[in-house]
Parts: sequence; structure tokens; C-alpha cells
Amino acid sequence: MKKFSFLLVFSLLLFTACKKDHVDATTTKTLQSSINDMTASLTTIKQIKFNEALYILKTFGVEADGDINELKALGKLIDGKKVPEILALADQVAQKNGIEWASTSPPSLGEMNIFGDDKAKESDPNDVKAASLSIITRPTADDGNGATAIQIIPRLVDNAGNPISFTGAGLEATLEVFSNGVRISTAKNLMQDNNFKGFNLKFSSILASKVVDNKIDITVSVKTTAKTFKMSKIGLDVNPSALKVPAPPKTDSTTVNQDPSAVVDPNNPTATPTTPTDPNAATPPPAAPKQPVADPKNTVNKFLSNVGSQNLKAAFDASSNPSWGSYESFASATSGFGSVKNVSVKNISSNASNNTSASVNATYDVTDKSGKTTSLKVTFGLKNVNGDWKISSYKINP
Repeated sequence: MKKFSFLLVFSLLLFTACKKDHVDATTTKTLQSSINDMTASLTTIKQIKFNEALYILKTFGVEADGDINELKALGKLIDGKKVPEILALADQVAQKNGIEWASTSPPSLGEMNIFGDDKAKESDPNDVKAASLSIITRPTADDGNGATAIQIIPRLVDNAGNPISFTGAGLEATLEVFSNGVRISTAKNLMQDNNFKGFNLKFSSILASKVVDNKIDITVSVKTTAKTFKMSKIGLDVNPSALKVPAPPKTDSTTVNQDPSAVVDPNNPTATPTTPTDPNAATPPPAAPKQPVADPKNTVNKFLSNVGSQNLKAAFDASSNPSWGSYESFASATSGFGSVKNVSVKNISSNASNNTSASVNATYDVTDKSGKTTSLKVTFGLKNVNGDWKISSYKINP
């Protein structure tokens, strides 16, 4: 009997000793297991604040696209850390992002679960019932030369368009900024009630080189337990004088770039060297570009058809637009053409065309995967690449 009691006590001690008091991010499974062990040792209130801290770090403390990648990035950030270190880190991230949250304050974000359990609970502050999302935009911070920022305020509204009332939530709100169809900025915040201050988009945070025609488009999404609401505004004016312009690289004014084949006059070594030329050498004529065969409108029509059918590789191959970046960026389901469910073309017409470049106007409806339909008027720029028309620019018109 004594032997049995000893074994029982020993096994209980061994089980307790196996529980982790720090994060083990070796795999997603060990990450979840170690966090569960750490949570189990806390009081109920501390458990809630610990889960809130993890949510703050996953949402605002790492840069990654998609829940899985965010979880991996979070694991790297907190690997080996204990509960007090994680709470302190979350405090720093919340303060840096202007989020009204602190590890020492009462629970305020509803029921947070970084491992993706989005099922509504019996009392879930994040299960907010709304019909849609509206956006209010206001130019702000006029320095005498025009506005230097835009205040972007999202509101969850009912069927009549009136703001609904809710408190105590922790809804993830995301702002994406685009120009000429390319995402140039992303920001996140927490919407705890419908008095949310929104986002203050400073023009100085946007590179001037990425803004086309001094216009930007914005998309705001707010994620509740049951649904993610999205709303976009197209063609917002920005103040070009307030945009970020990188300082020019410093150069050594005393350095002279010299052609290795240049001839230096020994009697006047400070004179500008000359490069010998062969008087018999003929200047080759520039190669004439290969005459394009197809109509540039056909290229745009095929592009839109491939985007609508989600044949994104074929759509990407029909383009040569540096602004769209890599195929991964182009096909992204959150910021690229991967979010498109259907394209309905209304009209395509040529604007201008010659042997080297062309301009095509297209009017069409885009339906995204959440079911929202947006009507667009777009000017496609095309260039001749070895006899084939390639889309080289993309401008959304008001």
C-alpha cells in the first residue's frame, strides 16, 4: 500500500514537472500546448488578460498575412518567454499602436483565442449584429499648405444605415491603402465600441513614388465573431507636398567617374580625358520594335476574364507592371486579385494606340468573395513586349 501511494505521489509530481512555464514554439502543437500549460497556472482574471495579451501580440506585434503565418511569427516573437514577459511585451505593443489596453486593467476584449476558435459563446461581446460597415473620411492637420493626414472612421450600421450600439468588444479593424491597384500601406487597431476613433493616416507615412495621380483608395474591414464587414472608398485626394520623399543619396563631389579607355593628355593632365573613336565605325541603327499583331483590347478582355475565373497565373503573365510586384502579391487573397470571385465586363474601348504603347478603358463590376460588388472604371496602359501587348499600368478612375 505504501509503495502504491509513493508511486501515485511520484506520478503526480512528474506530471506537474512536465507542465511548461515558458513558451515552446518548436511547432504549432508545442506552442499551443505550452500556452495551455501557462494559462492553467493562472487565476481566472489573469487567464483572460494573458489571452488578451497574446491576441494583441498576434494582431499588432508581428507582420504576416493570414492566421497561420501570424501564429508562426508570434511563436518566434515569444519563444522562451514567461507570462510576465509576454504581458510586458503586449503593453509595449499596445502603447506603440495607440491601443487603449493594459495588462493591469480589467478584461476588456471579450473572449480572445489566438488559435482560431471563432464560434460565438453564450455571452460573446464580439458577436456584434450589424448589417454593414460605413466609413467617414475627414482631411485633418492642415499646416497652411493643405491637409497632412486623413482621419478614417468606420462605423457598424443597421439596415437603415444608423450606427448600432455595442461595448466591451475587441473587434479587429484593418485599414488597407492602395494606389493604382497596388497596396501601399496597412494598419490595424481594436474597435471596442462604435465610438471608435478610427485611423489617422498621415501622408508622411506614404512614399510619394507609390502614389499615382495624387489619389489613393482605402478598404476598411472589421471582424466580428460571425462575419467580416468590408467597405472601400475610391479616389481620395492626397496632398502631394505632404507625402514622404526619401532624401537623395549623398555623393562625393570630388570623385570623377573616368572611362578606363579614356586618353589623358600628358602635357595637361587636369584636362577632361577624351575617349578615342573609330572614324570607320558606323553607328548601328536602333532596332525597330516588333509590330504587335493582336488588338490591345483583346489583352485587357482576356486579363479580366482570367481574373474572374481565378486563372491568376495567366492573368499575371499578361502583365508587365512593376507596381503589382511578384505573383504572390498579385494573387494575394487579402490584398490582390485573389480576393475576386467574379468579373462582369460592361464595356472595353481603345483610348490611344501606336506600335509601342496603347491605352484601353474598361468598365466592369467586380464581386469579391464576401459577396460585395463594386463598379469600376479603369484605364489600362499597355506596352509592346516582343510583339505582344502587356499590361503595364492600371488606373482606377472616379
